[in-house]
Formats: sequence, C-alpha cells, structure tokens
Amino acid sequence: MSTFHSVVWMDHSEAHVVMFDREHVEAQRIKSRSHHKHEGKASDSGAFYQDIAKALKGVHEVLLTGPGLARQDFHAWCNAQQPATGQCIVDSIATDHPSDAQLAALARQYFKKFDAMALPPGKI
Repeated sequence: MSTFHSVVWMDHSEAHVVMFDREHVEAQRIKSRSHHKHEGKASDSGAFYQDIAKALKGVHEVLLTGPGLARQDFHAWCNAQQPATGQCIVDSIATDHPSDAQLAALARQYFKKFDAMALPPGKI
C-alpha cells in the first residue's frame, strides 16, 4: 500500500505502525526481539528499529507517538542509520496506549493541521 502518512505508537517492546491515505488504513504490529522490557541489547534495539523503518518504506511523513523514550531513541537511530526515514519523521508526541483506530484518528487530526500549515499562503 502506497501511503503519504503514517503514525507509529511505540515503546521498547512493540510498535504499532498505522499507514493511511484518504480511503485506506493499514496497521501492522512489530515486536521487539529483546526479552527485557527496557534493557534490550543495542543489537536487539537495532533489529527492532530496522523492522520499523522497513515498515515505513515509501511513507512521506511519520508521526511518532508513545509513552516513553523509545520514540526519541528510534528517531536518533533513524538519523544515524536510516537518514531517509529520519527525514520523514515530522514530530514526536507523548501518548498512552490507544487502539489502532484511535491512533489513526489522532494522526488524521494531526496531519490535517500539518498539511494546512505546509500549504503556501492563499492555498487553504
């Protein structure tokens, strides 16, 4: 599915990647390979982040969400290891654990405002 926007809810143990366009929503769950909730090995985190980046391939704008530091860690990893994905990350906001439908609704609202700000003056 070729989409323009994606929202990723993540912590250190799993990620929910929701990609969408005007008519479609596609969700994918990615589990960390680490058995330790907050103290995974760097290689385990790298493999987890690689799986997330792979799921985001072709998406133009990504909103990161989640309760802790995993989203900042992922963004830093992307900037160092997958710069093309890092450049697509437009924001990172703290959230609890919404359902995939709530996550898609949150992202649609966010990107509606984001898209309006990105338009040249007089084009809204």
